[in-house]
Amino acid sequence: MKKTAFKVVIPARFGSTRLPGKPLLDIAGKPMIAHVCARALEAQAEQVVVATDDRRIYSAVETLGLQVVMTDPNHASGSERIAEVASVLKWRDEDIIVNLQGDEPLIPPDYINEVADALAGQELAGMATLAARIDDQAEIFNPNAVKVVLDKDGYALYFSRAPIPWERGAFPERADLSNEAQPFLRHIGMYAYTVEFLTRYCDWPASPLEAVESLEQLRVLWHGGKIRVNTVAQTPPAGVDTEQDLHRVERLMTETHFHAYP
Repeated sequence: MKKTAFKVVIPARFGSTRLPGKPLLDIAGKPMIAHVCARALEAQAEQVVVATDDRRIYSAVETLGLQVVMTDPNHASGSERIAEVASVLKWRDEDIIVNLQGDEPLIPPDYINEVADALAGQELAGMATLAARIDDQAEIFNPNAVKVVLDKDGYALYFSRAPIPWERGAFPERADLSNEAQPFLRHIGMYAYTVEFLTRYCDWPASPLEAVESLEQLRVLWHGGKIRVNTVAQTPPAGVDTEQDLHRVERLMTETHFHAYP
């Protein structure tokens, strides 16, 4: 089977409300961005680029010998930052980009390949993402766990922080997780898109739905686009949003012998 050719761009901002300077925080002797880059390099990407608006992050990534692009600090989203990288580096409209978040040092490299393959394996959508089955009732009702409902062909119908689909007769007293025909799915926030689609996406005005749910992928559905969703075996370990997350990730890396670049 032919490998999908794709590039990885990692948006990395210094300004995080809950954890300022997050990409440069030390995990097992390396800045977190180094570990995220390592996961991308372990995948089959033909090019890995960090996109930042901060000189400190730029210098740290450059010191690692990795490619980094300074971008406009006024971008409203990581997608806009990635679109600038594609323009600066003169990538082709048909090139596939994987948007890998800079706070996901434990993302399985196979999932990076999977989301690129999901996009390349069909012709209806310009964007693809991943989801995993939910096996914990509390997760269904957790607004930080984004849910997604798919159509019969594996394209997204809707994403929500609310429990979807709402199982009449089961909620709110109980949740039956054994429904094989329509399992509950958690969205994994990693995207693949073509350069051409990303450019169109950034030109679209924000939608009311994305403002309500605070989910930028809803802009695609609002404007009539399709998102391909591949289902993977399990949700990857959570990324880093808090100091507690940082310690959890370092412990997991130590236990499982993850390594950073170089």
